[in-house]
Amino acid sequence: MDKTEELEVILDGSPVLPVIVLDDAEAAVPLARALHAGGIKAIEVTLRTEAAFEAVRRIAEEVEEVAVGVGTVLAPDHLTRAERAGARFWVSPGMSPLLKEAAKYCVLPGLPGASSASEAMSLVEAGYHLQKFFPAEAAGGVAYLKALGAPLPEIRFCPTGGVSPANAGAYLSLANVFTVGGSWLAPQDAIAAGDWARIETLAREASALGKAA
Repeated sequence: MDKTEELEVILDGSPVLPVIVLDDAEAAVPLARALHAGGIKAIEVTLRTEAAFEAVRRIAEEVEEVAVGVGTVLAPDHLTRAERAGARFWVSPGMSPLLKEAAKYCVLPGLPGASSASEAMSLVEAGYHLQKFFPAEAAGGVAYLKALGAPLPEIRFCPTGGVSPANAGAYLSLANVFTVGGSWLAPQDAIAAGDWARIETLAREASALGKAA
């Protein structure tokens, strides 16, 4: 199984990939369990806080039924630390030459970001047929992604950035979209209050999203 196939297996059947920001690693395990109870199989913990890698480690060790990934990967060191923390995959907003070279030696599958046809083509040349489309709404949204489908049929995207319950279905209706990334499943106020029931409900609603007929 190559890395693309591995990532497909990890994200298979998940219409929404939760994009998580955690200020306190203590919340990681109950949050992951609440998301899983709502039907979520994979989550992305972003490297926007000091607690991120510890949160990933705890989820990897204590909530094995959830595939935890590391997001906002910007540097080679992030890949190394992601492996050590037990992450199953990595996500980046873009792909610098330095990160692209380091990723060749990373055992984890990756979901690098693109926001133009040229960037997407460059990632295909590097072997990435699954890509993050970021920032989705600001970069052109559903119409732009639909337009990319005809000339670049070999690429499937995970649009992230401005995706919400209101427009997620429109993205998921596109043939070249396999999942969407969304932060609405884990609101900061719900995490701070330990309102895991609310997060489970949001996860259940997101899990029910799917391809339009």
